Amino acid sequence: MDTLHARQTKRACYFTYLAMSSVFSLPPLLFATFRQLYGISYTLLGTLVLINFCTQLGIDLIFSFFSKHFNIHKTIRIMPLLTSTGLCVYALIPTLFPQYAYIGLVCGTIIFSVAAGLCEVLVSPTVAALPSNTPDKDMSTLHSLYGYGVVGVVIISTLFLHFVGDRYWMYLTLFWASLPVIASVLLHISKLPDMNMQESENKALQSKRRTKGIALCMICIFLGACAENTMANWISVYAENALRLPKMWGDIFGMCLFAALLALTRTAYAKFGRNISRVLMLSMLGSVACYALAAFSTNGVLSLAGCVLSGICTAMLWPGTLILMEENVPAVGVAAYALMAAGGDFGASFAPQAMGVVVDEIAITPWAQTVGSSLGMSPEQVGFKIGMLITAIFPILGFFLLLYMKKFFKIKGKKRIACNR
Repeated sequence: MDTLHARQTKRACYFTYLAMSSVFSLPPLLFATFRQLYGISYTLLGTLVLINFCTQLGIDLIFSFFSKHFNIHKTIRIMPLLTSTGLCVYALIPTLFPQYAYIGLVCGTIIFSVAAGLCEVLVSPTVAALPSNTPDKDMSTLHSLYGYGVVGVVIISTLFLHFVGDRYWMYLTLFWASLPVIASVLLHISKLPDMNMQESENKALQSKRRTKGIALCMICIFLGACAENTMANWISVYAENALRLPKMWGDIFGMCLFAALLALTRTAYAKFGRNISRVLMLSMLGSVACYALAAFSTNGVLSLAGCVLSGICTAMLWPGTLILMEENVPAVGVAAYALMAAGGDFGASFAPQAMGVVVDEIAITPWAQTVGSSLGMSPEQVGFKIGMLITAIFPILGFFLLLYMKKFFKIKGKKRIACNR
């Protein structure tokens, strides 16, 4: 593929990743609206999040084992249209048939979650397969666009719902559904690269090492996703509880700032970054410090600062692990990226759910009431702080895992060189 076509395809992938960010960030902004307009319980709203990530995880696993049965180029080009279809179903069924509102939300969630899973599995290896002198920076740029997309979705959606009104939420959803259509057009007119459907065949010993290397990266991306997505899912609620901010300002100063720092950090790595192993280890340690600050500080501003600054520390944990895999595991194919996406999605669903369970269980204990009274906090705030402290376990484990991975890949590299000789 020549440079001109590669640049065009890269830009199409970038816009696709940007357009797909609405799938991740729009639904939680509408939950309060759904409860008010349709009387949907918090339990059922939380189930939508579970459906979202379980569907994505299912798609990841399907591609892990059956990628050779798919036409990858056609799948990539159709993928954004599935996003638009899901968002349209999400908006229109509750509007036209209010008595079936929740069924419509479930159907829409399943459809656009399939597209979200495909996006994670296919867009990264597409960018990685393009000829480039700076593949690691291309990957970081791609993932930074998710953060910028979240910032845009949060600001525009929050202002729309505040000034136009919650009852017009369906028009907002249809607006975001239009962007993936443009992405599909761009992908259709772009030349897509050939990609390995499976890992190349090697000797048994090399295959065993490759499998172990991918497994280590999969665990690493799971721990990184736990650290990133726990904060991403709970920061707005925590901002409202810590500073007593209205929802609009809680979303902007919480989730929006977190996403902005996430995106800016990935952009900075794309321009200046190197030595991804060291970056990942420092990111894990920084995440521990941010969660500890949020947990131990009794000052609401400092607690919120710890939450927001974690956007810097968690930014490279997901894309950085992909870069680490690309640099140290030879001949990875779509199946390997699918396994990585599965590990990330599992972490993104497990840890936020665990955080919610911890908050609920701690908040009802007499201990939380006693501690809260002595510190001037509510039992719910105590529960949040304990939840933040427990979540810090994930980046701690990630740091020690990365120490082992650094040794493993160094040994592996020496043996691979010896075999080549």
